[in-house]
Amino acid sequence: MPDYKKPSLLRRLLWPILSALLAVLAVGLGAAWYVLWKPNVHTSAFGPAYLYIRTGSGFAAVQDSLRKYELLRDEDTFEWLARQRNYPAQVRAGRYLLTPQLSNSALLDMLMQGEQDTVAFVLDAFKYKPQLARQVARQLETDSVGLRRLLQDNRFLRQQYQLDTTTILTMFLPGPYRLLWNTSARQFLDSAAATHRRFWNRQRQQRADSLGLSPAEVHVLASIVQRETSMKEDKPIIAGVYLNRLQRGMRLQADPTLLWAIGNFGVKRVLNKDKLVDSPYNTYKHKGLPPGPITSANRQSLDAVLKPAAHKYVFFCARPDHSGYSDFAETYAQHKQNARRYQHMLDSMRILR
Repeated sequence: MPDYKKPSLLRRLLWPILSALLAVLAVGLGAAWYVLWKPNVHTSAFGPAYLYIRTGSGFAAVQDSLRKYELLRDEDTFEWLARQRNYPAQVRAGRYLLTPQLSNSALLDMLMQGEQDTVAFVLDAFKYKPQLARQVARQLETDSVGLRRLLQDNRFLRQQYQLDTTTILTMFLPGPYRLLWNTSARQFLDSAAATHRRFWNRQRQQRADSLGLSPAEVHVLASIVQRETSMKEDKPIIAGVYLNRLQRGMRLQADPTLLWAIGNFGVKRVLNKDKLVDSPYNTYKHKGLPPGPITSANRQSLDAVLKPAAHKYVFFCARPDHSGYSDFAETYAQHKQNARRYQHMLDSMRILR
């Protein structure tokens, strides 16, 4: 009878071969895991790590950034896999969030598909176009020179946004924005225009129509209100003062527009000689609204103009108590008394300018 307890010759020959194959397979799987799926991003003690790839950059620039900021644990395996997947021919600009669990394969998937992390930033109020350009360029890849050039292009602004080089500043609403880091100057303007359109819904447009103002004119008046006070309660009252003046054909005589004209917002005491400046922004000389805004008006100031307080005031003056609030008057005699108290306060503090 055959002895079944002894392995056959075939089994004795196959077992070493199978063992070797299994060992090779294990090594291969381990190598594949190491190259493809092992987490390969350094953990940072300073918060999330970002890889910035500028528009027009190639694979060498990506490698330089990864190396310079020590973002990867093993740069060689990433480079090998990147070349195997032809990433050097498919580099896409952007701002990419690198988390510690990312493997080479997952990182390349993200980079090749352009799955960027957006940039959240707050656009602060600004008075001049260069200030806007600098703010944007600090947050995004957007070229500040290119943005300023577009803001000075009357033909482009009229064709795209129905505004000109003066009124274009009415298109920008201070507040939170969320954009891709590699947003171009044109894309930034388009995004600002979209935010502006969303703000000007039917209800706000109807309110502007009832006041006899265009959206751009609302922005201009709101910019004056914003420069006059930071007190939420006073904004609708001051807006009402200026609207009353416009309806009566009176000059606005707004100090902030005068300070814009002389180029000095630091002045605390307006002098008679300031009122002689030759500028369309000198509302002591010229009736009606100035040609453009003197700052980018925020939503609170815009809504104050769209919902002004109903009253008969045509004068106001800052209170001398440093509270930030204003005293209002219906008559010039009342206003003179209020103004005199404020002037006495400036005298007591020896503020001459």
